Amino acid sequence: MLGPSKPKQLSQEDFAAYGCSQLAYVKRIDADGIVAYAAHAADGSYLSHFADYADACYALRQHDLDPLSLH
Repeated sequence: MLGPSKPKQLSQEDFAAYGCSQLAYVKRIDADGIVAYAAHAADGSYLSHFADYADACYALRQHDLDPLSLH
């Protein structure tokens, strides 16, 4: 019988990068009274902007990204 396994230790860099290739964030923005939604990669880099939240989520899913909301 095997004993309990020891959990893998992640470095701070590994932990920070975990999931970065799968997640994207959608944030509501208001520029001069015009509401839009900006999409950013998990590392914070800008991807695109959309007029509608649903369109942003749809486009991200089409690129194999899981959209998350930022408030």
